[in-house]
Amino acid sequence: MNDLFLEMKARGQEQVLRFWDELSPPEREELARQIRSVDWETVSLWSHPEDLSGKGEISPIEGLSVAQIGARRAEFTAVGERAIREGKVAAVLLAGGQGTRLGSNAPKGTFDIGITRPVYIFGRLIANLLDVTERCGAYVPLLVMTSEKNDAETRAFFEAHGRFGYPSEYLRFFCQDMVPSVDFGGKLLLEGKGRLALSPNGNAGWYSSLMRSGLMKEFPETEWYNVFAVDNVLQRIADPAFIGATILSGCKSGAKVVSKAAPEERVGVLCLDDGLPTVIEYYELTDSMAHARGEGGELLYRYGVILNYLFDARRLKEVAAARIPVHVVKKKVPFVDETGALVSPGRENAYKFETLILDMISLMGSCLPFEVEREREFAPVKNRTGTDSVDSARELLLKNGVEL
Repeated sequence: MNDLFLEMKARGQEQVLRFWDELSPPEREELARQIRSVDWETVSLWSHPEDLSGKGEISPIEGLSVAQIGARRAEFTAVGERAIREGKVAAVLLAGGQGTRLGSNAPKGTFDIGITRPVYIFGRLIANLLDVTERCGAYVPLLVMTSEKNDAETRAFFEAHGRFGYPSEYLRFFCQDMVPSVDFGGKLLLEGKGRLALSPNGNAGWYSSLMRSGLMKEFPETEWYNVFAVDNVLQRIADPAFIGATILSGCKSGAKVVSKAAPEERVGVLCLDDGLPTVIEYYELTDSMAHARGEGGELLYRYGVILNYLFDARRLKEVAAARIPVHVVKKKVPFVDETGALVSPGRENAYKFETLILDMISLMGSCLPFEVEREREFAPVKNRTGTDSVDSARELLLKNGVEL
């Protein structure tokens, strides 16, 4: 371990080993593993973060409306189904979160939204995917990204429920990469005497984490990755029409979107930034932009994203080689002080490092907005009650004929 001590001293990070003598052999091994996996290039950004706050000229983006999709659905679906049967499509489920806001400490996907019978979020998503694979006569590789905190529990939950009918040869799990937090002086923080203060590397971290997992080698034919979040229980996964439309458009990515219900709706909006596709937050739109309408009366900035994206695998390799921008954000991070006491700060005390999927959209260079009907494909489960809640999701599921 002398090499580890010497390296930490050279980097000015000796504090991470201050409790070494108090640790058991397994605890020492785990701490050493965490230290050796640190991406020091990312950590160094604390002192010279990239300026990611600026915006260029924002303008509306052209996309496919529900009506336009309906008119060409058969054409789009045929192309998408062929891609699925040829093994060119894989699905990536972002499932690293816990159900904290739902009153649960378990993985969010294990939450039961049923009324008269168990209906788990994971089960609902698998049922949506099976609708597609049964029609196509071919399975889509489903790659589930977990976190260090919920990986074992998620895997066990799938096995306990027979993988919800999905074949094991097409179901894989991988852990999201974690990055350490540093104080405002760039020192790595400990969340325990033998553990770094780690956090997931942002929702764009799915790609680097997938590469690190080695799972890409198991499905080398993949040309398109459909990436989606765990909490939307109505979303259509590996939707052949969405896949086909994106392929035929020539775009390197696609995004399922819903029309904003009102100019003030708090949702990220897909648009153009200096001619490149991007997602900007609702609070970044000026009042005039939010209310601007076209000749037909439609909102010009109307495409609200629902975190269901399609990415060209070949372009992703180029994007990853160029390195996805890292956002350095101030956060409140609990830490162990020099006495070994756990401190829960009352204000921001550290930097976290995150990559965002919206940056991937920009780096892809082109994106097709694919509008879906809100009541048929957008039922997020973010809260226990109220807006985007268990209650609202149940109501929408029942409207769509799902037995609860």
